Amino acid sequence: MNYIKMYVTALILFLIIDALWLTVIAKNMYKQYLGYLMGDVVWWAVITFYVLFIIGLQYFCIIPAINAQSAMHAFYAGALFGLVSYATYDLTNQATIKGWPMLITCIDLLWGAFIGATVSALTAKIALLLKWH
Repeated sequence: MNYIKMYVTALILFLIIDALWLTVIAKNMYKQYLGYLMGDVVWWAVITFYVLFIIGLQYFCIIPAINAQSAMHAFYAGALFGLVSYATYDLTNQATIKGWPMLITCIDLLWGAFIGATVSALTAKIALLLKWH
């Protein structure tokens, strides 16, 4: 299996989709609800999250789906992985930060499931079509 091609593909897809979400679609919502908490971007934390999240998608979702020859397997596993990953962040904030908006938690959980499912399924589909396995 060509793990490097799969990893780079998943990372590029994730960066494109997440950048669109953060800079266009949800930018004003996050400013409205979390602006009082927002500071300067801590780039090492951003990069570390992206690297680790894609490692998790590849290990738990994409590779098993390719072994099963099923992009749908990647979709469902990616949705679950994304939901659990984003829930870890948002539910911890919900429990520990006074005034953390429930709306943000709900939207983030849906976003995590969506982006995990989409990136996993697309990466698996590409890998299967290009026979990276």
